[in-house]
Amino acid sequence: MKYLRPAIYWPARTFMAGIALLLARVEVGGREKVPRRGALILASNHLNNADPPMLTITSPRRLVFMAKHEALRWPIIGLFIRLAGAFPVRRFEADIGALRQASRILHEGEVLAMFPEGTRSKEGKLGSAHPGTALVALRTGAPILPIGISGTETISVSKVLLNALRLRRERVRVVIGDPFFLPPVSRITAEEVSRCTDVIMSRIASLLPPSYRGQYGESDSAAGEPVERQGTG
Repeated sequence: MKYLRPAIYWPARTFMAGIALLLARVEVGGREKVPRRGALILASNHLNNADPPMLTITSPRRLVFMAKHEALRWPIIGLFIRLAGAFPVRRFEADIGALRQASRILHEGEVLAMFPEGTRSKEGKLGSAHPGTALVALRTGAPILPIGISGTETISVSKVLLNALRLRRERVRVVIGDPFFLPPVSRITAEEVSRCTDVIMSRIASLLPPSYRGQYGESDSAAGEPVERQGTG
């Protein structure tokens, strides 16, 4: 199964790229900032079901998604998601198995894609983040690549069909930030995880238009400055 995943992933990525370009004008900023090798946690805001495909087509590396377990139970689509390399996580609870799987993926030098909010934002702006992303980063020491997506919140089947008739496309913006490491901690505690979560979300917020930043619009991560290191490229 491990060796089958790339054979499925790259043709699927090409297909999704074609569909995305038909439905949206996708603008990508900072693609050169994606490290070409080594373990990496890709952390993005989440507005729409279109976000995972958008991340997939903007990354030059294969992404492994931590996906909600409900999605992997969908007929056909769930099987495809699994074959492409995604693994399930039970949201809103401590899923130890998912955390261990995430650590294994990073130890193998792959790219783990995560949405810290855990679910799509219904208000079109950043909501409260869950501790999973920070916890994985602290446990593995992997660098984090923040990404801000804007524009996908307006995408729907009905609007896509209407735009197709009008020969119009939605404008989607994907901004890739600089990779960074979380500040080292002497012990992983709930307080440290919460502080590091705010650091991650502040980085994501800085890549978004002000109206998308939500509660992280005026956050101050000075108490836990991210650490820039060489060797992530």
